[in-house]
Amino acid sequence: MSKILIVEDELEIAELEKDYLEKEGFEVTIEGDGKKGLEKILTKEFDLVLLDIMLPNMSGLEICREARKNVNIPIIMVSARKEENDKVKGLECGADDYITKSFSPSELVARVKAHLQRYDRLVSGNLENDIIEVKGLRIDKTAHRVFVDGVEKIFTNKEFDLLTFLAQNPNRVFTKEELFKTIWEMDPSGDIATVTVHIKKIREKVETDSQNPDYIETIWGKGYRFKAQV
Repeated sequence: MSKILIVEDELEIAELEKDYLEKEGFEVTIEGDGKKGLEKILTKEFDLVLLDIMLPNMSGLEICREARKNVNIPIIMVSARKEENDKVKGLECGADDYITKSFSPSELVARVKAHLQRYDRLVSGNLENDIIEVKGLRIDKTAHRVFVDGVEKIFTNKEFDLLTFLAQNPNRVFTKEELFKTIWEMDPSGDIATVTVHIKKIREKVETDSQNPDYIETIWGKGYRFKAQV
C-alpha cells in the first residue's frame, strides 16, 4: 500500500483529498504545518507528497527545495494560484507536477497513480542496471540515479526523464515542442515553458558552468542537443 503525505493547512480540502485517495486504497497522512511537513517528508516514510504552497511557518516552495536535497519521491504541488509564474516557481523548486485547487477528485487520483507508477518503474531493481555514461556523467536508468564525477545529484522524475531521453538520443536537436510532447504527454494542462525550466535545473546539477554547458547545448532558434562526446 502506497503512503501519501498531504501537507495542507485547509483541513476541509485536506480531508476531501484524503477521502478520495483512501477510497483508492492509499494510506494517507495529513500535516497542516509547513516545518512539520518537511520533517515528515525527510523521514522517507512516504511514497508521494501532495504539497500546498501557502502554509504556516514554511512555504511549500521552501519545503520542496529543501526536500529535494535528500529525497526523489514524486511531489505534486497543489495550489489555488493559477498564474504561469507560480507553476514555473513550483517546477524550479523540484516539483514533479502542479495542479490548481479547481481540480476534480478523479484528476487528482489519476495524477497520483500515474506518478507512483512511473516512479515504481524507474526504481525497480528486478533487471540488470541500464547505465548511460558520458565522461563524468553517469545515468543509472534502472536505479533512477544520476552521478556527476562520482557525486550523486538528486533529480525529480521529470528532470530524470528529460535528461535520460536527451542522453539516449545524442547529437540530435529536439525542439521544445518535441520534448514537451515526449516527456509531458500525460499532462494536457502543461505548457512548453516547462521544458526551459527543467533544462535550466538539469544544467545546474550536471554542468560545471551552466552558462557554457558541456552536455546539453542550446541550438538557438531550434531547441536542445545532447553532446555525445565532450
